[in-house]
Amino acid sequence: MVRGAELPGTMTAPSQGRSRNFFPLLCAIGAFAILSSTMSKNPVLNPFAESLGTPLDFMGVVAAASTLPGVLVSFPAGSLSDVLGKARVLLVSSFVFASAPFLYVLVSSWWHLVLVRFYHGFATAIFVPVARAAIVESYRSRRGERISAFTSSTIIGRSVAPFLGGLILSISVWNYRMLYLAVGAAGVTAFAVTLILLKGGNGAFNEDSVRASPVASREKRPPRSSWGWKEVIQNSGIMVASSVEAATYYCYGALEFFLSGYLKNVAMLDPSLIGVILGMQLALIPVVNPFMGRLSDRAGRKIPIILGLTVSGLVLTLVSFTTQFLPLLLISVTYGLGFSMVTSSTPALVGDLAPKESYGAAMGFLAVLMDIGQMLGPVITGIILSSFGYAGSFVSLGAILLGFSVLFGVHQEMAHMKTHMHVQ
Repeated sequence: MVRGAELPGTMTAPSQGRSRNFFPLLCAIGAFAILSSTMSKNPVLNPFAESLGTPLDFMGVVAAASTLPGVLVSFPAGSLSDVLGKARVLLVSSFVFASAPFLYVLVSSWWHLVLVRFYHGFATAIFVPVARAAIVESYRSRRGERISAFTSSTIIGRSVAPFLGGLILSISVWNYRMLYLAVGAAGVTAFAVTLILLKGGNGAFNEDSVRASPVASREKRPPRSSWGWKEVIQNSGIMVASSVEAATYYCYGALEFFLSGYLKNVAMLDPSLIGVILGMQLALIPVVNPFMGRLSDRAGRKIPIILGLTVSGLVLTLVSFTTQFLPLLLISVTYGLGFSMVTSSTPALVGDLAPKESYGAAMGFLAVLMDIGQMLGPVITGIILSSFGYAGSFVSLGAILLGFSVLFGVHQEMAHMKTHMHVQ
């Protein structure tokens, strides 16, 4: 049994302890699941939507459809996992990962694509907060490092997806249905690994053993009337950290969707080169993320978040000033590093601020705001694009990140001053 891996309120004997395979298997699920979900949109979604005759004003709606479920269910899913257990909720998300990709093959109009994207969005909306909550509960003194390592595993899938998707589109000459069959294969793999993780012999989710005892269950579960929502919403630190996450994913969601269109229609690059630029945006993060998480565990969350927001904001303003492969590649990599600094620290910061009985609710709330940002990003940026072109769109994204860098820094200083005055 891995030291420090016990869940609150669970038995800690070897037969009841969390399996040493828990974290590697959870990371494997994350890698294949996010590979599947990312490859379904990057770099294929924008050109696929165009091929279906999607009106320009509704392109952002196509991109945002998959994030709406996150707004609807991430908070309840995280809270329900505190009550029902992580295992059952995780199994639901993995089924959606496995089934949704094959529906793309049946799509024949843009509004069909919106419906499929909406269904597919439930997978990530449920999986991310539940997985993060399980990690936060299990690794109290190393949560920044562990969350960063888990995030790195998902980013491996996220960064491989554009390379693989671009390669498939290049070889198949933009055969979208062939690509979505590959997306389905990755989703089915994630589902299979989930079944291995939840197999009784692994002892992976000890909430199930707790639920076997009605007395223990009544003692350890949070009250059903609130499920931790009140404590989370009233915590200003969690609100601010979650807002930073929302701003980060607002820009990421918009960039992920519209950058592929810029590279195809303006820079006029081959799909394989588009895949390289989009993939390299995140390729170095699996290496960097654990160090970022360890840094935030030791030096605090403030510096990585502010630095990441600033770096990302600055480089986004430069995108529309070049159409050359190498400068765009450098911008993409630099943005990815800034993105890593922020996303490796915000979940850990929320975990630091949340009461232990509300970890699931806190991570669910974080995921809700993240998905609100990721949903609004393509929609609003699409409106800006139709009026001000790509230059206005990318500059607006950079300005948002720079603004939140200032706001977060001011809040941290005010919180520090308030704590110092209270101590005195």
